[in-house]
Amino acid sequence: MFGLFVQKHTEAVSLYADVATLYVHADYNIKRQEIQSNYDNGFLEIKIYFPASKSSFFTKLFKQLNYLKAYRVGFAMIRKTWGMPDIVQANIFTRTALIAAIIKIIYGIPYTVIEHWTRYFREKTFRNKLHQLFSVHAAKHASAIMPVTHHLQKCMVLHGMKNYNYLIINNVVNEIFFENLTRPVSTKIRILNVTCFDDPQKNLTGLLNVIQLLYQKRQDFEIYLVGEGIDFEKIKSLSQKMQLENKVVFFTGTLTDKALVEAYQQSHFTVLFSNYENIPVVISESLACGLPVVSTNVGGIAEHINKSNGLLINAKDEQGLFNSLDFMLNHYSNYDKVAIINDARQKYSYQSVGAKLLNEYKTILNI
Repeated sequence: MFGLFVQKHTEAVSLYADVATLYVHADYNIKRQEIQSNYDNGFLEIKIYFPASKSSFFTKLFKQLNYLKAYRVGFAMIRKTWGMPDIVQANIFTRTALIAAIIKIIYGIPYTVIEHWTRYFREKTFRNKLHQLFSVHAAKHASAIMPVTHHLQKCMVLHGMKNYNYLIINNVVNEIFFENLTRPVSTKIRILNVTCFDDPQKNLTGLLNVIQLLYQKRQDFEIYLVGEGIDFEKIKSLSQKMQLENKVVFFTGTLTDKALVEAYQQSHFTVLFSNYENIPVVISESLACGLPVVSTNVGGIAEHINKSNGLLINAKDEQGLFNSLDFMLNHYSNYDKVAIINDARQKYSYQSVGAKLLNEYKTILNI
């Protein structure tokens, strides 16, 4: 899961250019470095797992040294088996961006950074002054910074992450979401919520409060909660206490691939009641399936949801959510499903995102 967004961007660019990707990750259950290398996805993919420990200062320092060593080994493998890259695409500040900055210093190769982390929405973004110094340095010397929303860009700049070239780049939606695999089979209107069950962020308690009130008014709908997470049992127990589970609220656990696509395509619209977000992938997946979205207006969501494809409400506004869900249950069929899908394809498809990235790389390289 840590490399999912990276892999999708890599697959998008690989439609137009030769790509090698290097993925480094700590593993607390191994004692020596492990390397995987393949071309299975149409590009060179090298994954390096290195041993790490969480216990003391010295073992944490040892972890950072192993992190640098793994990147050195991986980059040497790329140079030997694939060749020297023309440009480096780093993903997420700060460590990977620093690796790209080091490569630029040594080899003169320009780099860009894609960012989608919500940490810049917090007042205290950096762990310490050194972390801030490294982050600002890596941002300053990048040839481009590519956040996934304008809102994230503004927050990054406010925290000192200044760069002359900011470019908004969307996350990629798998092509399978655009396929018309199934149609709604339920006799009731089905609402879908895909979540990580983190209640402080996703406000699932507030969502259940609203569903309970709405169910007292009308019984022509059901809501499916897809996913797992730290608060899964808490929300499931609350649903049981409210006597909603298996009547109007249904839990599926985690769904992936075709099963997840079918969950979208068997639904009539989706809902998010998050207290904070950047741009959750559920938004783009919903739109790719032609579903209108009811969501809180947080993070960069308003850059993707408007009156043509959904409704926006304020965070924690349970009355607003009640009114919006009640309205959407009556009017979901008025939204132009084909237009929503076509617009999503222009924004989130492999072809669209890959072409936008390639054009930026060409501009940087003057080719």
